[in-house]
Amino acid sequence: MARKGRIPELDAPRGRSGMLARTPRPSRDRFGRGTEWIARAMGTPWFLIALTLFCVAWISWNTMAPNALRFDSAANGFTALTLVLSLQASYAAPLILLAQNRQDDRDRVQIEQDRQRSERNLADTEYLAREVVALRMKITDLSEEIVTRDSLRDALKSFVEDLDARAAGESEEVVAEREERRERRERAENAERRARER
Repeated sequence: MARKGRIPELDAPRGRSGMLARTPRPSRDRFGRGTEWIARAMGTPWFLIALTLFCVAWISWNTMAPNALRFDSAANGFTALTLVLSLQASYAAPLILLAQNRQDDRDRVQIEQDRQRSERNLADTEYLAREVVALRMKITDLSEEIVTRDSLRDALKSFVEDLDARAAGESEEVVAEREERRERRERAENAERRARER
């Protein structure tokens, strides 16, 4: 037998009948922000000045005011003032500790984010270093290819000159002298290339 009841609404998630069904919960973050605000306020010179003025006013009132208006006796050592200051200190210490714990949590998260960021930077740096090395190797290969083309061109040029000289009937001594000049020029060019590569 099918259950009869409400037809489910397809435009809203299950289990929610609206905003009124939610029960408000106190926010931990709001309480934490409050404790941090109190801890920050207690660490300011204005708080110390205000507390000092409060104590001076309390002691002055209870020593100089008429007896009927005094509420804390100097004969008892200002017991009420001592209790008020003890109460303030007993609340201040845990509030400061809560604020420090929140700051520690934030610092821990920040340290983790910094560690992750430095790992990414290291990985990026290593990648870029590998890329630079690959580019250098490619440039070196290209420069060697260019040198090979140049030397091939020079060899062909000298071969053509030798053929022309033999066809023109030049002596072996003239050909040998030209060959020696070419070798000197090649050595000078090779030395110049090596100097540029360094």
